[in-house]
Amino acid sequence: MTPMTTRAALLAFCLFLPFQSFGGAALPTAPEVPRDALQEGAELFVNECQTCHGLSFVRFGQLAELGFSEKEIAEKLLAGAPGEFMRVAAKRDDQKRWFGVAPPDLSLTVRAHASSEGSGADWLYAYLRSFRRDDASPTGWNNDVFTKVAMPHVLWRMQDATNPEEGAADALSPEDYDRRVATLVGFLAWAGDPHAALRKRVGIGVVAFLLVFSALAYALKREYWRDITGDRRQETGGR
Repeated sequence: MTPMTTRAALLAFCLFLPFQSFGGAALPTAPEVPRDALQEGAELFVNECQTCHGLSFVRFGQLAELGFSEKEIAEKLLAGAPGEFMRVAAKRDDQKRWFGVAPPDLSLTVRAHASSEGSGADWLYAYLRSFRRDDASPTGWNNDVFTKVAMPHVLWRMQDATNPEEGAADALSPEDYDRRVATLVGFLAWAGDPHAALRKRVGIGVVAFLLVFSALAYALKREYWRDITGDRRQETGGR
């Protein structure tokens, strides 16, 4: 193989490498969640997740963007001052001593798990629906997406398919459980980028402005050149 052929093969490999999934299975697509349903996801996060996991990049006051009033933020979400971050009260050293490892902050978990197999929302949606009983695990649970995960299945009482023998009063049907998980995933996706919707609206406005400005600039350019070409014709006698 000549040096030129070797370099071409190496370049092709480097260009093709990012598109390889290396045998990973595609993740199920997380359902689109209407913005008004994110309130349900926020309440589910506060009631079931925030005991261990925080959202250190989100302030309680920002939840007003989801439609919560100040009273609802204080009463339903048991929030602190609007300017406070949604952090866990427990110290990380204590959490590490209790659980063996400090539970991660979830501010950017959706963005961090994006891959060629799917978006971060797809990963989290699959993860929360893939817990199963495992007597060999310290928590009694395992997960098909995150093998040997240290986190127990905190939503097990809601998942009808998981605990029919316990007969939990708050168990949901599989369809309702998936819907609630989708609202939680949607809320965490919003928490990872709370200003995404505003940025998209501003982006559309900027593009529209540039299109209008370009049209005006083109019309002005034609007007200038009409005068220039007209003067040149007069100087050359119309030729």
